[in-house]
Amino acid sequence: MREDCLILGIETSCDETAASVVRNGREVLSNVIFSQIDLHTRYGGVVPEIASRKHIEKINQVIEQALEEAGVSLEELSAVAVTYGPGLVGALLVGVSEAKAISFAAGLPLVGVHHISGHISANYIEHPELAPPFVCLVASGGHSHLVLVRDYGVYEILGRTRDDAAGEAFDKVARAIGLGYPGGPKIDRLAREGDPDAIPFPRAKVGENAYDFSFSGLKSAVLNYLNACRMKGGEVNTADVAASFQKAVVDVLVEHSLRAVEEYGLDTFAIAGGVASNSSLREAFERECGRRGITFYRPSPILCTDNAAMIGAAGYYEFVKGAVSGYDLNAVPGLAL
Repeated sequence: MREDCLILGIETSCDETAASVVRNGREVLSNVIFSQIDLHTRYGGVVPEIASRKHIEKINQVIEQALEEAGVSLEELSAVAVTYGPGLVGALLVGVSEAKAISFAAGLPLVGVHHISGHISANYIEHPELAPPFVCLVASGGHSHLVLVRDYGVYEILGRTRDDAAGEAFDKVARAIGLGYPGGPKIDRLAREGDPDAIPFPRAKVGENAYDFSFSGLKSAVLNYLNACRMKGGEVNTADVAASFQKAVVDVLVEHSLRAVEEYGLDTFAIAGGVASNSSLREAFERECGRRGITFYRPSPILCTDNAAMIGAAGYYEFVKGAVSGYDLNAVPGLAL
């Protein structure tokens, strides 16, 4: 490993404009996030064009603030790392264009980073002892991936969602019961007031791959339950709906993930992504990993959301391997891991 390798990370894949300076892949010197949640809440979800325009407006000041808080100049940096996919193409282009401009102007190496690799790498920041191999569940609004981390930046996807991502299902169910956007945190809070065993919502099984997920049927079951209650003129206990739905998601995520850990002969497991900040999910993994003798890692909630510290961490491991990008680096909205 190189000493004092400073990476400027840039993240603009969705609706957070973020910049960070990370030393040696593990130490965060600054982590600045400008969130657009309040802007998009009125529309019930992220509006891509609005997100792109806001990134353009905020990107320079966010980077300046990250450098200032870290107490470093561009000349002291070793490289600039940026998310180039997957995500919203317009949003990604803002970050990629900015990173290329800084790289060219300051003579810094450019490192393209996969967004999911960034989420996985968030665990390295808080847990210096964590090293591959391990299994990681990446659960967010756009992704539900069960990943075997063979080495730094070397991944094998064991399972993924066949339809809705876990976070997407949270948002849709939250909208259906009148909570609004963003759905995940609101369902998490409301579920604490409800009975998780009140309504027997289904747990989907995907026959061909025991590690794959499917949340579309669960979402439909919730909508059908709500419609049936309303047609009969019955009262809907939204806290029970939220708790029962959340438990159905958590049960499936825990079961598939820990089965993979055990079947691959590993004893280390991590979670990442926005849904990884869900309190019920974290508690369930703490309990089950403890029972099975599996070491469990999870980032703090601020590092579960989209942020640039995770991009700086992932970029560091790419940089030390010599995986430097050219100026033909482009946004790839559907980038595969």
